Amino acid sequence: MAALAIGLLIPLLGTMLGSAFVFFMKDEMSARLQKTLLGFASGVMVAASVWSLLIPAMEMEERSGAWSVLPASVGFLLGMGFLLLIDELTPHLHLGTNSPEGPRSRLSRTAMLALAVTIHNLPEGMAVGVVFAGATQGMAHITLASAVAVSLGIAIQNIPEGAIISMPMRAAGNSKWRSFLLGSFSGAVEPIGGLIVILLASLMTPILPYMLAFAAGAMFYVVVEELIPEASEGKHSNLSTIGFAIGFVLMMVLDVVMG
Repeated sequence: MAALAIGLLIPLLGTMLGSAFVFFMKDEMSARLQKTLLGFASGVMVAASVWSLLIPAMEMEERSGAWSVLPASVGFLLGMGFLLLIDELTPHLHLGTNSPEGPRSRLSRTAMLALAVTIHNLPEGMAVGVVFAGATQGMAHITLASAVAVSLGIAIQNIPEGAIISMPMRAAGNSKWRSFLLGSFSGAVEPIGGLIVILLASLMTPILPYMLAFAAGAMFYVVVEELIPEASEGKHSNLSTIGFAIGFVLMMVLDVVMG
């Protein structure tokens, strides 16, 4: 139980650590650094989706032969569709843009920025929750070590992500403490989402492969819809590519070595 609680909280601590950069960095984050960090976060999320979620989902159904890919395919598409629905129904504002997305709202710019990041963090919490659910239920293809690896990988990419959130908040006129708290709060959805998934998985063990793939699809949606476009716009897009490669390899190594 202690390992489960720690595993769920580690990603939040990563976000809080990154958000604390607002106390030490005087100026707005440079475009070069921001693109590198966005690419890094993308690489971690893609590797975690493939190595820690989709592959175990198919391995758990290997007795089905060629049909072992069905739960992974269905779950992945449902995850993409779920995030698409949330994206359409929630008023939010992406970093570096002035045009809100979703339904019209009177929410402040700061609130909509925070909602955008919360949407982003939800699938990460789901991913951590579902791998810990598999590990605690004794699934052969998911070990506690591999679940911790996913949690650590998400936490590592949450560090630069927290900074990417809190620094623009500060540049928009918020105080350092308010920027830190808003950045940290955006990560609170991760342990909450993870805990909900664990509770659901304990009741619906037969659909765990679908839930693994669902979390992967949700994370892929964030990468394709938000991170990669933001990282590729304008100059220095090659830095985001380098960051992606480093993030992907780091997460892959963590999963293989610890799994």
